[in-house]
Amino acid sequence: MKKPAAVVVIGLILLVIVLIALSTGVSLFLGQTPVVSSDKVALVKIEGVILDADDTIDQLRKYSKNPSIKAIVLRINSPGGAVVPSQEIYEEIMKIRAQGSQKIVVSMGAVAASGGYYIASAADKIVANPGTLTGSIGVIMELASIQQLLEKIGVKSETIKAGARKDVGDFMRTMTPDEKEYLQTVTDNIHAQFVDAVAEGRKMKKEDVWKLADGSVYTGKEAKDLHLVDELGDQEDAVRLAGRLAKIAGEPKVVTEEKKTTIWDIVKGKDVNSLFKGALPQNLQTLMYLYAVPAIR
Repeated sequence: MKKPAAVVVIGLILLVIVLIALSTGVSLFLGQTPVVSSDKVALVKIEGVILDADDTIDQLRKYSKNPSIKAIVLRINSPGGAVVPSQEIYEEIMKIRAQGSQKIVVSMGAVAASGGYYIASAADKIVANPGTLTGSIGVIMELASIQQLLEKIGVKSETIKAGARKDVGDFMRTMTPDEKEYLQTVTDNIHAQFVDAVAEGRKMKKEDVWKLADGSVYTGKEAKDLHLVDELGDQEDAVRLAGRLAKIAGEPKVVTEEKKTTIWDIVKGKDVNSLFKGALPQNLQTLMYLYAVPAIR
């Protein structure tokens, strides 16, 4: 007489349970309980002109709250960008460093200059390729004037304002000497903030940073000699360094979030930068931590 199917199934389940229990018991007895490491390194990419900080900060916060993420590698391939997004990303990195639970290592690509270096300076360690272009510790504000063109075609601009400096930088007219002096003061103030940030992040003396803060760009090899970066190497080297700093045994497992640009992102203006690969004109009245990368032909 055949046993009912249900009895057979129950018997098989009990057999599996017994085998698992025996296997676990033997492992415990021999002191060889397998330990599966869940420690990982997160990879966050910053590419192109930096116009917005939201996506980068969202990723940093997500990974900082994940207990399995022991270190973060920031891959920077950027000539810089707007001042405030650069500062916001810098501050987020400094907050994670202050928590002390994760290490942050920067891997520099072809270029990590100006705002790109501003962000990098907040990391625990910076790894650059020997030919990386970095540094460019400075600020730029570019303003255009079409007054002479308007005069040639017989067009005159009229402005109604409340406040003597409300239309400073208006491209319809040439700036006055007083206005240039005023904007220079603003730019100098932002420049000093850049120097302060590098000095704090890199643990350098301000006077030493000021010596390098004339907007000059350096190769990765030069930057290492100047203490602006810590090691020479590629992204893989940066991942291994992050693993060592975080005391991860063996080869670190890397996790990353691939960003896909949607039509809706472009319509909202949120991801125009990635659409044009960072080749965007500067807003006329936007202060920029930006280095113009020369073409190598």
